[in-house]
Amino acid sequence: MSSNIPNIIDGQHVASLIREEVSQDASDWLSLGNRAPKLQVILVGGNQASKVYVGAKTKACEEVGILSETLMLPDTTSEKILKDHIARFNDDEEIDGILVQLPLPSHITPLAVIESIDHRKDVDGFHPMNVGRLTIGQPCYRSCTPAGIMELLKYYSLSPKSKDVVVVGASNIVGSPAAIMLSRENEEGKATTTICHKYTRDLTRHTIGADILIVAAGVPGLITGPMVKEGAIIIDVGMNRIADPTAQRGYRLVGDCDYDSVAAKASWITPVPGGVGPMTVAMLMKNTLLAAKKAVYPA
Repeated sequence: MSSNIPNIIDGQHVASLIREEVSQDASDWLSLGNRAPKLQVILVGGNQASKVYVGAKTKACEEVGILSETLMLPDTTSEKILKDHIARFNDDEEIDGILVQLPLPSHITPLAVIESIDHRKDVDGFHPMNVGRLTIGQPCYRSCTPAGIMELLKYYSLSPKSKDVVVVGASNIVGSPAAIMLSRENEEGKATTTICHKYTRDLTRHTIGADILIVAAGVPGLITGPMVKEGAIIIDVGMNRIADPTAQRGYRLVGDCDYDSVAAKASWITPVPGGVGPMTVAMLMKNTLLAAKKAVYPA
């Protein structure tokens, strides 16, 4: 195994720069006599991880000058009642962005809920209108995690142009939109992309040729050193809790890559935590400010 020490892609640092930029832009927006941007969050049920994520988003809003409110609903809430709340928020001109925290209880259909959000307030970038516009290269709200990945590559001057990019994980939230963004014929794309997933036969055959490997499968340790090309750029989106009795909280967070063996081959790598995660929240702040400005969908 190589004794290579990779460069670290520091998501905490880049996210802090984006939050500072949003904070300044929001301040300038207010100075022109406009009201503060507002994000409406809906949390259904008591999922602890979801509560943590919502808390992080609320704190970030406060730091950058965006108002936020969270509607907490019991996990017995019907799909109809949830949609009724969303319809009310769609009509509220004081609300710029609407975010329904996923996952939802099993009796609620996520896509039906996402489709009920006004696409002009869909700051998560999940609505079919935004996904469709992304696919054909039109202005839209881009899904926050893949948009954050693009910002990381840009900040570190890791151009995907003419590179072979492999995305492991085909979700509508990360994998698929990331592959679309990277393959677009614009300044931040022009890569040749391959999407793999848990049904891919001989995954190594695909990953070993990747100049840039993005892993978003939700499987801890899925990618190991022998599966990675020497000098590859590794973007690990995974955020998995592993039981660890030696840790204060009883668990530790790991990515989808076996960090030590993969880092030994990589030229650049995102740590977990502190890599992609902070970028997701930063891009949500950016999208919410754009929504307030009607910058993507003019009134």
